Amino acid sequence: MRHDDQLQPTFTRTGEATTARVTRIPDGEMLPETAYRIIHDESMLDGNARLNLATFVTTWMDEHGDRLYHDAFDKNMIDKDEYPATAAIEEYCWRILADLWNAPDPEDAIGTSTIGSSEACMLGGLALKRRWQHARRADGKSTEKPNLIMSSAVQVCWEKFCNFFDIEMRFIPTSDEHPLMDGTGLEDVVDENTIGVVVIMGVTYTGSYEPVTKVAAKLDEIQASTGLDIPIHVDGASGAMVAPFLQPDLEWDFRVERVQSINTSGHKYGLVYPGVGWVVWRNTAALPEDLVFRVSYLGGSMPTFAINFSRPGAQVLLQFYRFLRLGREGYRAIQQASQDVAVFLSGEIGKLDAYELLTEGRDIPVFAWRQTPGYTDKWTLYHLAERLRIKGWLVPAYPLSGDQSDQTVMRIVCRNGLSHDLAEDLLRDIREETEFLDGLQGPMPHEGLVQTFHH
Repeated sequence: MRHDDQLQPTFTRTGEATTARVTRIPDGEMLPETAYRIIHDESMLDGNARLNLATFVTTWMDEHGDRLYHDAFDKNMIDKDEYPATAAIEEYCWRILADLWNAPDPEDAIGTSTIGSSEACMLGGLALKRRWQHARRADGKSTEKPNLIMSSAVQVCWEKFCNFFDIEMRFIPTSDEHPLMDGTGLEDVVDENTIGVVVIMGVTYTGSYEPVTKVAAKLDEIQASTGLDIPIHVDGASGAMVAPFLQPDLEWDFRVERVQSINTSGHKYGLVYPGVGWVVWRNTAALPEDLVFRVSYLGGSMPTFAINFSRPGAQVLLQFYRFLRLGREGYRAIQQASQDVAVFLSGEIGKLDAYELLTEGRDIPVFAWRQTPGYTDKWTLYHLAERLRIKGWLVPAYPLSGDQSDQTVMRIVCRNGLSHDLAEDLLRDIREETEFLDGLQGPMPHEGLVQTFHH
């Protein structure tokens, strides 16, 4: 160790006095304080996560959660032989979810943690495909060309799933008349090769719930006329951790018999740091046994059903901490506070002549708006998003899906940590920037606009 480096003032030491753009491993060492400072300073350019109103992901936990995270960041979730208590806590969590989602017999339910909802969706989709394959083979029929039906407003993970696992993706396009998949048109796309229908509890574009019972009723009609028994997977990435607390009487979960599996993001409205997701099946029969691997690992034998193998165990402990710490009443209070902020913000934005609300945040605490048709040709919502970004706010502007792809909207995700005070600050900035844009003498240029938001 070069002791003279230790004596150098901060920002003049080797490493800090040069560039941090390292694309090959350095030849020598540097002080841990120096390496920390270089990376810490570089990451400051990420901005303030609390002001990112595009993401659904949790950006704040209390000090006890932070402490528990620090205590457990070295745990590998797959190593259940070495960490049996963490493995047991994982089971506690998915059994809690099975009960929360009204599984007919919580003791017969089965589930697992995942890295996030994307992996959970893929596991749910794989179970649908394998069940369909088993049924087709039992009837002596072909297992070629499976298809999966979903709204055009699904999150991109479903497109990945269909691409990766060779499944035809059949969209029900959203439209002004049917902005959500409500069962309309299902009879035109369902056939004997349909492995299931995905219904979204909390569309990322607008925050609305797709009506699970209406989709199930349509599938009942289809079964009555064709004999096709099509299961439902509920993508509840956000809504599955909101509806049980804010809309407990809404039937969307295992109370609907066609729902075979549900996923959620623990790191969204589950209120845990990224990344953790969950998927639960209504009973063990819904998860084909041949998808579960029995592996020998570090002296033990264990079942595993996951795309990832080694993955963090700390977030599983954090999820259990949230369940214990908050309980039903605590979750209800937090989700209600987020929804109150969403309804306040949407109501005030809706009063501005420039904007027209699509949703108010009364499903999940998320709402979207568009520019009032014919309001102006001088600026667009992309310009408003850019002006807000200058003040530190990340509020995305993007096109809708399906037959509405010619419409641009903005969306705000209200999550734990977006206080009423912060909401008032945001509202003030939206009003000021709208007034600025309205005062332009000519149209704003479109070159160089940031349009990088993707679902």
